Amino acid sequence: MPLYEHVFLARQDASSQQVEELTTQITGVITGLGGKVTKTENWGVRSLTYRMKKNRKAHFVLLNIDGPATIVNEIERQERIHEDVIRYLTVRVDEHEDGPSAMMRKADRDRERDDRGGGFRGDRGPRRPREEPAAVVEE
Repeated sequence: MPLYEHVFLARQDASSQQVEELTTQITGVITGLGGKVTKTENWGVRSLTYRMKKNRKAHFVLLNIDGPATIVNEIERQERIHEDVIRYLTVRVDEHEDGPSAMMRKADRDRERDDRGGGFRGDRGPRRPREEPAAVVEE
């Protein structure tokens, strides 16, 4: 059967529990039509590059799907109807990625960077004190 990666964006106003319910609903549709979900990743709330349907942030969810094209048609139809889904994208792939996706690896890398305490100045030390300008002598 063909393999797909499906990402959908849910409104920021939706709670995490509502996003989980939506994910289980979509997973139920997939399994009901004879497919299977091999991996589910919730990427959390992220900022959007530009406003979509008056939203600046959204919940991102990735599903790796193994099933026929009719499954993709059905879940996309249901997501068009659902009011909490802002946008979705389904891509056919040759094989699914093992382990965490690139977005999850990026989040882990950013978390490690924050733990090191690098901050804006990186590994440079604190700034040296400013020198006071010489006083102007009037004659």
